[in-house]
Amino acid sequence: MSRPTPAALLALLAGSGALLHAQEPIRVHAVLEAWYTQMLDDNLRLDAAPSVAPYYASGALNPAFKENTFTIRRTNLYVEGAVGAQVRWGVMLDPNTSSNSQPAATSSLQDAWMAYAWTPRITVKMGQFKMPMNYESTILGGPKLLFYDRSMTARMWAEKRDRGVLATWRVGDPRGLSAKLSLGLGNGMTDSTLTYKANDTNAQKDYDLAVNATDGAAHSFGGWYRTGETDVRDVNLVAGAFSGPGAPGAARILANKDRTTNAGAYYLYDDSRWQGAVEVTTGLLGRRYPSVFPAGTPTPVKALRQHLDQRYLGYTLSGAYKMGRHWFTARYDFLDFNQGNDWYTAGDPYTTEAATGAPTGSDFTPRYVEAIVGYTYLINPVQVVDGKIKLDYIHRGRNFLAPRPGQSGAQGGDSVVLSVMVGF
Repeated sequence: MSRPTPAALLALLAGSGALLHAQEPIRVHAVLEAWYTQMLDDNLRLDAAPSVAPYYASGALNPAFKENTFTIRRTNLYVEGAVGAQVRWGVMLDPNTSSNSQPAATSSLQDAWMAYAWTPRITVKMGQFKMPMNYESTILGGPKLLFYDRSMTARMWAEKRDRGVLATWRVGDPRGLSAKLSLGLGNGMTDSTLTYKANDTNAQKDYDLAVNATDGAAHSFGGWYRTGETDVRDVNLVAGAFSGPGAPGAARILANKDRTTNAGAYYLYDDSRWQGAVEVTTGLLGRRYPSVFPAGTPTPVKALRQHLDQRYLGYTLSGAYKMGRHWFTARYDFLDFNQGNDWYTAGDPYTTEAATGAPTGSDFTPRYVEAIVGYTYLINPVQVVDGKIKLDYIHRGRNFLAPRPGQSGAQGGDSVVLSVMVGF
């Protein structure tokens, strides 16, 4: 029997692929993005977060900005398919997790989900994915982002996947006014210090509610709410200590169990010439900067926030003017980790000595600003996701880096980022 020729093998593979496609359509696509970051101030390279309020170190300032460097930001590989008419599935991998803004120890598996269409309007999804909070993380995919990256609020919390189930009910006319109501139940491991994608370690779950609506092609708007508690195993928890004469006792801290919430709303306008968006998010910091710790933690241990019910506030205003391949963009991004200026010490812990109340001469109030102006060149003006080149100038506030010896006052630094992205 003669050996098959290369042409025959190719024909056989093509025929097998066609048969597979006929039975179970599979789509494969990818996104590759690389950065060059140029710091405009040595403070970014030499300074560190102040110990009294180390909030920015958790993600508000991307670690890529510490030096002038080339970075691989995304290597996303998507595989999606269907089983029959009612079941869809999807997997997304990013082998490049070590240089993303997420923890380096996390698995390259980002999304892995199955969805069953109970009716044409009701879908139940189960697996690992982003719960629907923050429009920039769950409405806009990476290839559609206007800027080098998502907002500070999105980077801090909304980009992290959870494992759970999400039921979605669609109402209205997709060509006019329509909406999706989503109810989710998740492990609540999104803020784990070890890995944000994991099986649960305790009995608590996170509860999610979201409404996302569209009015024609140009208008999108909605809101969401999430509530949860500590991700630490709830056996023999250790209470952290807050500073100040009015600080709560261990019993109250343990009863609070680092309650964590998110509430937000957004509006997006997008047409052939203009794009504009506004988003506001607030909630309890809770387990993100915990006050309860695992059994066996050496005591005394300090709570990682300044108040038991400390709240954050973030808002983003962004826009673009489109001229074919050429887009001109701007964004104002604000994130305050202590919205109500709540603490138990006699004086402001960000500007005074905890023991004496004397001014330190520095202001480390965890209130950060990132203002961007940018230019985008589209590789294909008809299909934005095919690729783009973005050049962003990032101006930052000056209150999140500790002064070096011989300096006084908080420090900061601006950056320029060149982002090159292709999708295929």
